[in-house]
Amino acid sequence: MRKRLGKQRKPASAVVEMAVVTPLLLTMLFGIIEFGYAFTVRSSLATAAREGARLGAMPGSTEQEIRDRVEAVLIPVGVTTSAVELTRATPESPTEIVHISVPYEDVSLLGGYFGDVGFNLESTCSMRKEGLD
Repeated sequence: MRKRLGKQRKPASAVVEMAVVTPLLLTMLFGIIEFGYAFTVRSSLATAAREGARLGAMPGSTEQEIRDRVEAVLIPVGVTTSAVELTRATPESPTEIVHISVPYEDVSLLGGYFGDVGFNLESTCSMRKEGLD
């Protein structure tokens, strides 16, 4: 029985190819996962801002109630460090504005692997206050 040496691949070349390609594939995979999670957090920030503005638009709502509602929406995603800015409605400006900001490093799955990227995930929502004359 004769072996066909020309048709066989040498195992060492497969190992070298795998060693070259694996870091690239893993980097792409982790990048996709990180971007997906950042997108989820950004979507949750938009929902939290909308819920806060909706509650703020109701007559008799307090700032603490709004902050509690925003926090209740963000806790399931794992966001506990957020800056919530409230602009309360007045008769001159009858709009409730809720602005939420979270540093990206606080929600990154890779834990600052890429260093201090220096940007925040943010969302703002405004609604007209009910019952103002």
